[in-house]
Amino acid sequence: MPNPRIEPLKRVLAIEPDDDVAWFGLGKAYMEDANFEEAAKALRQCITVKPTYSAAYYALAQSLQKLNRVEECRQVSDQGIDVSTKNGDAMVTKNLEALKSTLPA
Repeated sequence: MPNPRIEPLKRVLAIEPDDDVAWFGLGKAYMEDANFEEAAKALRQCITVKPTYSAAYYALAQSLQKLNRVEECRQVSDQGIDVSTKNGDAMVTKNLEALKSTLPA
């Protein structure tokens, strides 16, 4: 059974396609369903709408890691570390660095 938050978030985005919080929520809902392909699409859109959304980089990197898209995960992690450092989001920076350290060389 799909996450009950998915359809309401899709309706919000149909009305307001630039709602970064709704894109992030949709991505996280897909992650909860282990639908990492759709999660990655939603989270990438979140970053497109709001390039400074630190937490979206971490969630996207997690989704890419689950999809075994290692190089893409590494790139997103690097971008996220840059953004989160500029934003002063120390926890996101720490989480991205930890995730990146688990990636194969």
